[in-house]
Amino acid sequence: MKFKIHAFVTGLGFMLISSIVLADIAVIANKSSSASSLSQSEVKKIFLGKSTSMNPIDQAEGSATRNTFYQKAAKKDESQMKAYWSKMIFSGKAVPPETAADDAAVKAWVASNKNGVGYIDSGSVDETVKVLLTVK
Repeated sequence: MKFKIHAFVTGLGFMLISSIVLADIAVIANKSSSASSLSQSEVKKIFLGKSTSMNPIDQAEGSATRNTFYQKAAKKDESQMKAYWSKMIFSGKAVPPETAADDAAVKAWVASNKNGVGYIDSGSVDETVKVLLTVK
């Protein structure tokens, strides 16, 4: 009986993790932004500090949304992102985006910053922001 419960709990955990990893990420902007869409290449440049066309905000380090976003948009995992920003900061080439705690905080920040851009789980999108790209 213990084995069946353990197997069930383990299977349930894998399903939850895979649903987080497979979630679509919406790149969002302020409703008054002149941008109507962005390519994945443009998003990557903005969030890696290689473009200053928009003012990005990141999710908190360790968040599933942040990890999924960078894996899909920049093809980098969390440790690669830490190494990247350490190098950029040390060389004086760029500084990382500000961070917000979660989807709600990112959405509120973007809604209040005309040139703001962020990313949230696509299920959190509402009328306060506009979607520029869905990263799948």
